Amino acid sequence: MKRNMSNIDRLIRAIVAVLLVYLYIGGIVTGAFGIILVVLGVILLITSVIGFCPLYKLFKISTLKG
Repeated sequence: MKRNMSNIDRLIRAIVAVLLVYLYIGGIVTGAFGIILVVLGVILLITSVIGFCPLYKLFKISTLKG
């Protein structure tokens, strides 16, 4: 997998991921919607760690310069 995400993109995704998981763990969002947010947060965190987004690849987008 060739990276297609810039460092800023990765940082923003990681921050949003942590926020989404916190909303569920903190009891602010519960139920099915809370679980969906956790799953979305985990996906965002994984893509930010590896620097590759499958949706970017599908739509031929890259935030990585160069």
